Amino acid sequence: MNNKYNTLAKAVRFATLAAIATPATVMAGGFSLNEQSAATSGYANAGAAAHAEDASTVFFNPAGMSKLSGTNVSFGASVLDIDAEAKGGTIVATDQVGDNVTGSNGGDIADPAVLPSLFVTHEVSDSIDVGFALHAPYGLAADYEDDFRGRYFADETELSVISFAPSISASNGEGLSMGIGMNIMYAEGKLSRFIDNSYIQSQLGPAGPLYPDQGYANVEGDDVGVTFRVGFLYDLTDKTQLGLNLQTGTELELEGDAEFTNVVTPANAGGGPSGNFDFTRDAKVPLNIPESAMLGVSHQLTDDLTLLAGATYARWSRFEELDVINKQDGSIITHVTEQWKNTWQFNVGGIWQATSNWKLKAGYAYDESPVDEFVTARIPSQDRHWLTLGTQWKDSQSGWAVDAAVGTLIFDGDAKVNEYKYEHGGEPDDRAQLGGQDDPSNYQAEYDLSAWSASLQVSKAF
Repeated sequence: MNNKYNTLAKAVRFATLAAIATPATVMAGGFSLNEQSAATSGYANAGAAAHAEDASTVFFNPAGMSKLSGTNVSFGASVLDIDAEAKGGTIVATDQVGDNVTGSNGGDIADPAVLPSLFVTHEVSDSIDVGFALHAPYGLAADYEDDFRGRYFADETELSVISFAPSISASNGEGLSMGIGMNIMYAEGKLSRFIDNSYIQSQLGPAGPLYPDQGYANVEGDDVGVTFRVGFLYDLTDKTQLGLNLQTGTELELEGDAEFTNVVTPANAGGGPSGNFDFTRDAKVPLNIPESAMLGVSHQLTDDLTLLAGATYARWSRFEELDVINKQDGSIITHVTEQWKNTWQFNVGGIWQATSNWKLKAGYAYDESPVDEFVTARIPSQDRHWLTLGTQWKDSQSGWAVDAAVGTLIFDGDAKVNEYKYEHGGEPDDRAQLGGQDDPSNYQAEYDLSAWSASLQVSKAF
């Protein structure tokens, strides 16, 4: 008994510390993260809502807990490394007065990220199971070099979300199970960019005082939000299962401070170069988490071969704009038009029981990007293809299993950014105004995108 609880305690500490320490990185599928379990990553999450292989079913479909006996623990981590870099020869960048912005292409903006996870299930009775998950369902990280030519649109972008997800399932004993759960999410975010002072300086004329040519804005905040999920699992036959997992959406409000340095405005320009150009505001950033629906099917074709397929729909159209709002008066400090679209992900895969102890897995997923017309420097996203291979070693007598998976992400061409500044709440073609004219600030570039992932997971059935 002591060994059992020591194993669980160590797994909890590992997942908690790693999740808090590491931001996530993603460039497709919005800011949701597919790499949740090495067991399912081996077949690209195909049919994960219908194939309850281990405790990670808490995330993919809580109804799948009814397929597990006793107590089950799965913990591990995935590494996701995305190369994202603007092609230097494609960059066009202008400031508020239409002059060329000089500098670099910003370098590789995405560092490798570690995504930990912990899943636990427990059979309470023949018909009732409970479980929980501790994982990182959403994340985003991008960081440009300071002399990036598009620095007036983006510098650092970071989102880290940690979710604790308790769940319960019930089975009718005749092939139908239902599960419900909630995701209690803690989110931290950061947005920063350089501020262009060229327009104010141009209004003062050559005889006016000289101000800093650029300032800096940094916004950081956090929030706690809750979403709910309900799952169904049905045995069409003893070899075929059909699963459905539905999740609600929510809106997070990341609240914190917006810090501005060397920012020249009409209000402080009158004080001359000795004026106060540094200030802080209480701010919030609304962030929409989409509703989603995941459908999966699992079919055991032979004693040794299982085929899997699935589809996921996400309502990313909730994410219309990225605004930093002054909490004191509700005014918009900065605005970015997003206008994302709803997306589909389709995946297929298979599992081959090569020996009594070894399984081999393979999968493919097509993942639509929600970024449509407004591709931004913060999220230069593109549709992607995910090819994966995996393996599992399992000792049925001891209950221990080890899963490993690798994958490569192939993006559909280059992400093409053509970003302007737009009015808040206007039509998509309403450009921001400066002196009664359209703001000429612009950043254009094509991005090379590529990525790979690797996952490792240890599971134990008690």
